[in-house]
Amino acid sequence: MDFFFNAADDVVDDGLSGLARIAPVRISDRDSGMRLVVDREFDGQRVAVISGGGAGHEPSHAGLVGHGMLAAAIAGDLFTSPSVEAVLAAIREVTGPAGCLLVIKNYTGDRLNFGLAAERASREGYRVRSVIIADDVSLPDDVAARGLAGTVLVHKIAGHAAAAGADLDTVAEQAESVSQALVSIGLSLSSATLPGAAREPRAAELGLGIHNEPGVSEVDPSDAREAVRLALEPLLAEARQRHGGDAQWAVLINNLGGCSTQEMGVLTNEVLTQLPADQARIAIRPSPLMTSMNMHGFSITLLPSDETVAAALFSETAAIGWPGAAHIATPETFAPIESRDRQSGTGPRDAQVADRLRAATCALSAARHDLDDLDAAAGDGDTGTAFDRGAQAVCRALDADRLSTGDSALLAEEIGDLLAYDMGGSSGVLLSILFTATAAGLADGATLGEALTRGIARMQAYGGAAPGDRTMLDALMPAAEALSAGSIADAAAAARRGADATADMGHAGAGRAAYVRDEALAGVKDPGAEAVARVFEALGPVVTR
Repeated sequence: MDFFFNAADDVVDDGLSGLARIAPVRISDRDSGMRLVVDREFDGQRVAVISGGGAGHEPSHAGLVGHGMLAAAIAGDLFTSPSVEAVLAAIREVTGPAGCLLVIKNYTGDRLNFGLAAERASREGYRVRSVIIADDVSLPDDVAARGLAGTVLVHKIAGHAAAAGADLDTVAEQAESVSQALVSIGLSLSSATLPGAAREPRAAELGLGIHNEPGVSEVDPSDAREAVRLALEPLLAEARQRHGGDAQWAVLINNLGGCSTQEMGVLTNEVLTQLPADQARIAIRPSPLMTSMNMHGFSITLLPSDETVAAALFSETAAIGWPGAAHIATPETFAPIESRDRQSGTGPRDAQVADRLRAATCALSAARHDLDDLDAAAGDGDTGTAFDRGAQAVCRALDADRLSTGDSALLAEEIGDLLAYDMGGSSGVLLSILFTATAAGLADGATLGEALTRGIARMQAYGGAAPGDRTMLDALMPAAEALSAGSIADAAAAARRGADATADMGHAGAGRAAYVRDEALAGVKDPGAEAVARVFEALGPVVTR
């Protein structure tokens, strides 16, 4: 399976059932053939705000049902408008003497089905008003604008007014005012995938709708900064034409379904950086709100924000899909207190040791991609990147003449500090422990081999690994043994044999590789052990104490 669903035809109903288990809503019986979601706390005494449309836009619209937003939502099949009868049933379910407002996205199916339901409901004696949302600014002037994520802001503002007790005319007027002021545009790197169907390969597109239709133009952004710029340029141009150049904006950054949390953080930073700082006032917390299944893209909505809009956006709601709003501010920074309390490079210098140390760092940097490739078998593929980070830190210290290359104990301690500070990750911490403990042994008068053995023992005590676990220990331990009895060349040969042997170790007993199936590791050397072997091979004939 490629996606987590049961039968493709049951996706919408199963999703609504899951929602009803955790949200303050009631849902219609499956046997009815309708998909209605209503606020179970709604008493019919206030204006009922009702919306809906095709499924596939979750959490819109069902996830926005709750006090302070929608009184009811109606879902159709995927990307297909619900029937007239379903909309009419929702009106009957929640509409009392105060009447109801239908919030309709500007798509033909929604306009026809919701519109006819409104006419029939009016004939039955219900007070019904409607508002059409057409916030898309990407289409030519002679093509009707579509309803996009700005619809959600209408839900929130109209829902807030209704919850506060405003009458139908007031709620409808506020919704219409917001609808006329909204501007939205979307950009996506891929199409959406409907259950049971293959994803249609498409280039990155600007100006797309929410029903998997192609965008208005193909684009080729090189990074998030350029993608945001491509979207903001036409959006701001239209916004300024409508509202002038000094409007205060509420900003909605909508995940179309396929962006990761990290991507949304980057996009949010770019949008709020590129918008004029004196005009970006409020941001809806970035989240999927009006999605297009799993489309890998985002949309941006701008709405002029006065006190009425701000109060509505910050008001509480029981709808579980609303992420909340926040005031936009410049990031507040501070300087962390560092633990380095001693000067490095206070000891003597040895040019030969410096040369060999530089050779080792160069070997690690050169091996970055090879080590990353080896690590990819166990997961994230970043071992080479981490070791390169540590190597670069040591290399920078050499360039700045900040290492005591003529005193092995001081040098080991300084390298341990560097790795803890600059390398990061588990490997950086373990190697810092190794060098720090080795430094203590050297300071006590041990030989390099003896001190390294003591460092390995401390690393084992904290890391929990043992020989044969497919870790850097499988190269380090034989190297330390050989170094105690012989030369660096002997240690390099022993490290190489140990690293090569990890390719035949069936199971990893420690590290991220321990969570990987044995067959996925067959014939693959441990990247940490390989890094150790390459360091010893690069060190050459350094004289030991």
